[in-house]
Amino acid sequence: MQKILLAEDDNDMRRFLVKALEAAGYEVISFDNGLSAYNRLREEPFELLLTDIVMPEMDGIELARRASELDPDIKIMFITGFAAVALNPDSQAPRNAKVLSKPFHLRDLVNEVSKVLAA
Repeated sequence: MQKILLAEDDNDMRRFLVKALEAAGYEVISFDNGLSAYNRLREEPFELLLTDIVMPEMDGIELARRASELDPDIKIMFITGFAAVALNPDSQAPRNAKVLSKPFHLRDLVNEVSKVLAA
């Protein structure tokens, strides 16, 4: 079973995402801030980091950058209402990261996650 680390500070959104991804057959460990997610990444490997960009304590771009340093093979996907921030070349976001803009349908999220993990 592929493991996904989810970092999303909106409680309702996080619950919906976990439910949809678990129903699709993924193991999901979720956190409400980037720092907690990063600390978990230091303990065990994950196939995918799925992260919001705007979060307290450590934003998603910094989390993704640090995750890539820990594990260059980790796949990264941003979920955000601020796609322009993630796509900004100055953001230092990992270049191979996928960006899914909010709002999105949970089916679209699951499809994008499976594509990213299959790549």
